[in-house]
Amino acid sequence: MRILHLLSLSSLPMFCLSAYAVTSIPIARFETESLSRWQEKSFDGYTQYKIVTLSGQRVLKADSQGSASILAKQLKIDLKKTPYLNWSWRVENNLTHLNERTKQGDDYAARIYIVQGGNTRWSTIALNYVWSSNQIQGSRWNNAFVGKRAKMLAVRGQADATKSWTVEKRNVYQDLIEFFGDKGSDWKNELAYRFIDAVAIMTDTDNSQRSAIAYYGDIYFSEK
Repeated sequence: MRILHLLSLSSLPMFCLSAYAVTSIPIARFETESLSRWQEKSFDGYTQYKIVTLSGQRVLKADSQGSASILAKQLKIDLKKTPYLNWSWRVENNLTHLNERTKQGDDYAARIYIVQGGNTRWSTIALNYVWSSNQIQGSRWNNAFVGKRAKMLAVRGQADATKSWTVEKRNVYQDLIEFFGDKGSDWKNELAYRFIDAVAIMTDTDNSQRSAIAYYGDIYFSEK
């Protein structure tokens, strides 16, 4: 999946969400909202995304059958005010025996990632939080298609149980600095990594032509 080609930021509706005095900013509330504010983009067929009820909760189901498409929402988040990305997810099956560090194996049962758009395609960066089927939890690597401009982090790994919900929290502001490098001074870091431009969800199996089903719970940014 050529990850930095998936967003044409100028083509998506912009939602400017400022934290001000609040302590959290919702990105997805599947219990009460539809997918109308998300834009889907196909790269090889369509992953089927729909809101379903699972164990009494409304969640997003993603069903990929050798396909790859994303749900993306463009918004501007101030990471100095709300740096923590919170979400829950579960996968129904792993994509075993893939080398996810190669183009042929660059498929994930579940991933959530953030995009920071630059003035050109070459200055756009993406940070992927993935449920890896073959790496150990905590592994990190450059994306197989675009290299160091898209960083991959196995928030969940090959030893994690399928068919079970997990709850995640990541400090995106600190992750951006750690993954993409210190810019040389505190004020430069603040300017370089303070804002993000989009959040995306993707379950994809186009490179391996396999099948994967995943579920995503609500997504939000928080102050703590």
